[in-house]
This record gives sequence, structure tokens and C-alpha cells, in this order.
Amino acid sequence: MEMINWARVNELRQEVGEEDFGEVVELFLEEVDETLTRLKCAPDPDTFEEVMHFLKGSALNLGFFHLGSICQASKVAASQGRPEDVDLESLFSTYALSKKEFLQSSGVEIAA
Repeated sequence: MEMINWARVNELRQEVGEEDFGEVVELFLEEVDETLTRLKCAPDPDTFEEVMHFLKGSALNLGFFHLGSICQASKVAASQGRPEDVDLESLFSTYALSKKEFLQSSGVEIAA
């Protein structure tokens, strides 16, 4: 499965403009990193549906297609009272791989 939907990335780049694209990417990565850190440190099944909804929207907006799919499946599981079916490890590893591929191929440089 394709990790990044590059057509969406290019569409977003055109929507916000080249100058602001890097800032949009940086803000996205910061918000997702913070959310995933909270999930790693203190996973709360009662918040999984809301958190997955946020992550899915963020991921799909920036073209992180595979991550968005995992978030959607996790959101559905949580909404159906099956938080044990939310695969956090898959979520974390897919985000890390997606982020690496995106940063290597998008031409965006973010502050460390």
C-alpha cells in the first residue's frame, strides 16, 4: 500500500502556496508528534475515537494515506466499543515510516 498520496501533497502545496507549505507541514508534524507521544505515554481507550478522528483528518489532509486508513479503522473499532482492536504499535510505526518517506521525498526541510 502506498504510504503517501503525492497527488494530495501537491494539491495542498498549490492550495497554501510554496512559501507556506513548509509551515503547514511543520505544524502538522508537531501536532501529530504531540498526540502520538500522549498516546504512547498514557493511552486512554475512552479517548481513542476522538484522537483517531483528529489523526485521520490530519493524515489525509497532508497525504499520509496509509496512516489515515489505520486511523479510520481504529476510529471505527473504538466507536464500536472495541478499543482493544486499536493497534497503537501499527499506528506509531506507520507514522514514523510515512514521516521519513515524506521528508525524504517532499523537499520540505523542518527545524529539528
